[in-house]
Formats: sequence, C-alpha cells, structure tokens
Amino acid sequence: MSEPMRIYEGEGDQLLDDSRVAQKIILLPDTTETKLPESQPKLRIMWGQHLLEDILAGRYRSLVCGVNAQDNRRGIIGQVAALLPTSQWDHSGITAHCQRLVQESHVSVVKFDMDAVEVLGILRPASRAWLTTEDLAVGFKMVAEMIRRRPQRWPTASVSFLGGQVNRLHNSHDLEPSFEAVLRIMYEAGYAGDVYPAPAMWECAPTTMFARFPFPASLEAMRSGGF
Repeated sequence: MSEPMRIYEGEGDQLLDDSRVAQKIILLPDTTETKLPESQPKLRIMWGQHLLEDILAGRYRSLVCGVNAQDNRRGIIGQVAALLPTSQWDHSGITAHCQRLVQESHVSVVKFDMDAVEVLGILRPASRAWLTTEDLAVGFKMVAEMIRRRPQRWPTASVSFLGGQVNRLHNSHDLEPSFEAVLRIMYEAGYAGDVYPAPAMWECAPTTMFARFPFPASLEAMRSGGF
C-alpha cells in the first residue's frame, strides 16, 4: 500500500491542520477527469497571491482597477504608482487626469502608462458617488476590446472591485454585489485575465471556493436542489 501524499516537510501537515487556521478558504478543484484543455479561457482567481508583489515582479503588462475624479490616494492605482520606481504618475496627477476625462453620465476607461504596467482605470460617471454593476459591465467591455486590439497588454490582472472605500461598487439594490456576480460581469464582457479577490474574502470561511470562473455546472445543480 502506497504512502499518503504530503504537502509539507516534517510535521507541517499536522501543525497546519485547517482547524487551527482562522482565516481560510477551502479550495475545490473544478476540472473533470478529461486531460483535454477547454477551448474557452476561464478567469483565474488568484487566492492567496499578493497583487502588488506580482506587479512589481513584472508578472503582468496591464492592470484593471477603479479610479475616481476626487482622490486616488487610498486606491490600488495610487499604491502601484508609488511603488513602481519608473512610474511618472502620483495620486494627485492621477486624480487631475481623471478630472479632465470624467463624463457626466457615462463610464470611461482611462489609461495610465506606468512603464512596467499599464493601468486601465474604470472611471465612474461624475453624476454618481459609486460605480454600478452596469457601469462595470460597460467598462469591462471596453477593457476587453482594448486588450484584444493590443495583445501587448497581455498578461492582464484585475482587482475584484469589492471592499473598496472610495471606489465602491453597488448593484441595482444599492448593495455590494457578490464575488460571483462580479466575475460573471467580467467573463461575459470578454475579459479573460486573472482576478485578485479582496483580502476580506478570507473572512468568508468555511465557504468553499473554486480557482476559476465559470464555476462548474455541479454548483448550479446544487442550487437548484440537485446533487
């Protein structure tokens, strides 16, 4: 009889038993037994990865995030601009640029060349205090087309647009949507990059999650009462 597979050296598997970990997500496989890859690309969900470190390491050529025309100091774009040594942008310049391009009632996608990475910022209309899911859908359709027309923007990553302070996202009920709803918007718009979950999602334990989207059909079967 073969020995059980181990992950860690020594006693690590026992010491890191999931019952001792407070912040956790139970990750499930979403693939079938077939060895043939799927023809339609899926969104990869980067559980446990650090977005800023991955950008600094040069893993992506474009980043999708929210921007606004008021203050971008606390947003991810301000952090990226401050950390990249060859970026000529700062939070005040980002905000001033957004103020010149913001539209009254239509969402915009604003480009920021930071040398190591190009940020595609989804800018909410001036008439709204937050981004709506409808805005996000329009924005990601533009983003997907921009990446398609310029393949050098690949590989690409996006934030989840959830848990934001200034760049909040609301659905039609003025509530923050689910992560699944955001992933569906991105996927249906034609975006096929990596998505970084909000750090607060680790508080969703003991919820199980998948590493790619669309999720497997078995999830919908369970929601409809099947097994």
